[in-house]
Amino acid sequence: MEIVQTHVYSEYSLLSSTNRIEELVKKAKEIGYEALAICDHHVMYGIVPFYEACLKYDMKPIVGLEATINDQGEKSLLRLYAKNEKGYMNLLKIATKIGHNQEKVPSIMKQDILPYMSDVLITIPFQGGPLDGMLQKGEKELALKWIESWKGSTHLSDWFMELQILDGESGQKREQIKQFAKNKGIQIIATHPVRFLQEQDAASFQVIRAIREGVKAEDYPLEQKERSYYLQTPEQMKKRFANEAEALEQTKAFSSLCHIDLELGQRKLPQFPVEKGNSSDLLRRLCEKGCQDRYGHANEEVLIRLKQELDVINQMGFQDYFLIVWDFMKYAKEQGIITGPGRGSAAGSLVSYVLQITDVDPLKYDLLFERFLNHERVSMPDIDIDFPDHRRDEMIAYVQRKYGHDRVAQIITFGTLAARAVVRDVGKVLGIDSYVVGQLAKEIPQAPGTTLEKAKNASDRIQAMLAESKDVAALWGIASQLEGLPRHASTHAAGVVISAEPLTEVMALQAGQSSISLTQAPMDVVEKVGLLKFDFLGLRNLTLLEVIIKVIYNQYGTRIQLSNIPLDDEKVFQLLGSGATTGIFQLESEGMRSVLKNLKPTEFEDIVAVNALYRPGPMDYIPVYIRGKHGKERVSYLHPDLEPILKKTYGVIVYQEQIMQVASKMAGFSLAQADILRRAISKKKKGELEQQREAFLAGATQKGYTKTVAMDVFQLIERFANYGFNRSHAVAYSMISYFLAYLKANYPLAFYTALLSGVWNHSEKLAHHIKEAEEAGYEIFPPSVNKSEVLFKIEEEGIRFGLLPISHVGLQAAKWIVETRKHEPYKDLFQFAVKMNQKIVNKKAMEQLIKAGAMDEFLQDRATLLYSVEEAIQFATEVNSFQDETEGYLHLIFKRQTIRPLKHLVRKIS
Repeated sequence: MEIVQTHVYSEYSLLSSTNRIEELVKKAKEIGYEALAICDHHVMYGIVPFYEACLKYDMKPIVGLEATINDQGEKSLLRLYAKNEKGYMNLLKIATKIGHNQEKVPSIMKQDILPYMSDVLITIPFQGGPLDGMLQKGEKELALKWIESWKGSTHLSDWFMELQILDGESGQKREQIKQFAKNKGIQIIATHPVRFLQEQDAASFQVIRAIREGVKAEDYPLEQKERSYYLQTPEQMKKRFANEAEALEQTKAFSSLCHIDLELGQRKLPQFPVEKGNSSDLLRRLCEKGCQDRYGHANEEVLIRLKQELDVINQMGFQDYFLIVWDFMKYAKEQGIITGPGRGSAAGSLVSYVLQITDVDPLKYDLLFERFLNHERVSMPDIDIDFPDHRRDEMIAYVQRKYGHDRVAQIITFGTLAARAVVRDVGKVLGIDSYVVGQLAKEIPQAPGTTLEKAKNASDRIQAMLAESKDVAALWGIASQLEGLPRHASTHAAGVVISAEPLTEVMALQAGQSSISLTQAPMDVVEKVGLLKFDFLGLRNLTLLEVIIKVIYNQYGTRIQLSNIPLDDEKVFQLLGSGATTGIFQLESEGMRSVLKNLKPTEFEDIVAVNALYRPGPMDYIPVYIRGKHGKERVSYLHPDLEPILKKTYGVIVYQEQIMQVASKMAGFSLAQADILRRAISKKKKGELEQQREAFLAGATQKGYTKTVAMDVFQLIERFANYGFNRSHAVAYSMISYFLAYLKANYPLAFYTALLSGVWNHSEKLAHHIKEAEEAGYEIFPPSVNKSEVLFKIEEEGIRFGLLPISHVGLQAAKWIVETRKHEPYKDLFQFAVKMNQKIVNKKAMEQLIKAGAMDEFLQDRATLLYSVEEAIQFATEVNSFQDETEGYLHLIFKRQTIRPLKHLVRKIS
């Protein structure tokens, strides 16, 4: 008898199951199942990984969703399964409706689910289902009425009533269900809940459930029946349902009704709206105009390169992609939003440059288009865009308006039970001493890629702690089982998807933190289903650039255009060589300062190289680069033909593009082939690597190089392939570094003013930057209720401290203080109090302003002012209670008393 498990939860029923999808499907296949369903609670996060795993292990996938239905205030569960692709799309829409419900237990109203019930199988849960309570209370008529209410939306043949045989429970409920189903003609199906993989995983399931609820595991023990919620073998199911063979056989019939074929790998690119002609024509026209704007009269090199790139873009069908990016970048510039010069390999594209998507000339900087788009390696283009972090949402809102709210979403990501976090979580719910847990967690590195296994193998202390304590060993064992499971959903920092059709035709959505929905699929799945992904990144350093430029204009009347900044300013290189790089993007760490002091950069290329080399691995070659630059070491090359490629970097392969150029020069590879070689070496796939080695050696010998030289050069490439950095990205990001250095060198007061304003809420950074500004010779004036702005401002040859950084002075309070003094400065504490809105500038705020020295100009010592705050607030309340302003001020004059220093009070406050 073929049996199918339908009541199965995966890891994506967050903190409610420990079933990892790959392991789940593999195990099911090993123990004899031919088909398997998953029905995660309210979400469809794991559907594509589940479908792929089923294909991998030759298992029939059945796609389900467990939904909470709200029927006139009564909430209950139904399990829904897609019969076919139409049913699958209906599940996507149901999951989306639930995902936008903001209740603690999200649900879908019954009337909202009815339009999406076609091509869907429904199982009525044995536990928590809508008929559960009715049947137990003997309310059969009510139960029948409930079933009848679904007529017109579904067929009775699509309904099944679940039958479960659970440990420790009587059979009375089963008999009620069987009798009701028989009378109504509803099919019975045997199900068994699966929340963990094997019987011995019950303890880890109990722990993860306790983590979810925030309680001690011992206070939330598993019931007897819950200990059996593992993936039972077909034999165990037959034994469990020995007296219910018909219900068990029904699982096969259920499976036979479900056939789903997901389209993966097929691109679903949106079309850019074109008024005349087609997108290829529009792209070409825009590029021709862009060439005029960028180059004036475009020379032959530009025109040849442009044609080559457009040919590849058209061949790969990415015209609309470039137009979409061009359009939102055009919008950004129209709105005065600074955008990054470029990011990643897209900066190597001439089309991107002439469309003003990037600001890096790929011809000037010897950048390769094939590193970005390669017609011999078909993959989606990836143009990542940097915006000031406070304007990123503005850009996402624009594309949402342009392409439709139902076609634009941000991308979900999952926080996981990572190595350190899972140890702390498990230790807490097991009730292990927090100090011991803390000591154990401290031994686990925070570096990316750290696992508990790696941490244990690298730490004698961890091994000793495990050996010394059974409790700690048990903690470690359970933590190892739970490590890496998704813990919560959040929003990807950059990913935005734009679809040609409503997104719910392809995937489920849910509410995000803003008005923009989140995909119920992470980045890799978004790409697998063929959707177009963009990265909109919020970069704090672009915000800093924006603020500096604004301060310069407000203070000096000078409009700074980043594109007009000269890249050979001597002041910049002096500043970098001195190591005074606080606040300069990518160049402010202590290690980088040390490198810059030794390097003494003299040109922009030095900044590019040092940004590329300052990483684990290639960092070892920084001294070689420095010695080569300063002539302290003779630069040698394996062959003279390598010199034109490596001369700029003093014989060191710094960039991935250099690897491609070497392969092209010495083995006759096209740049597209050279890119495939580079990827093969960095991925270290043995078969592919060997194939590329043979092709390189054959090409090199055919071009007349000796086999020894060819082998030596290939080994050189192999050694540097893992270290090589994307030159396009290095050039683009080095421009941001240079722009900030230029502004610091030429407009230091504006630079420090903006820098301090950018870290106003980080006390340590603020103190550090103030110290450097003072050491640079600039006075930092104390805060003043009459002179300070909300944030820092230039004043004479110094900087005035802002109001917002003062503790307990919020943004509204700071704005109120600045706005209210416009017509008349504050003369004393009492007048200040009268002008304040006490709900905004309260007693605590006033006290902190006094302590910070912001009222020192009132010529009273701070202790006296502090003592008088209460009286001033009372006085202001009385004054402001008068409707007539004149009457109020007469009262003020009459009531007011001189603030007298009280010596004993001053001593007490001090």
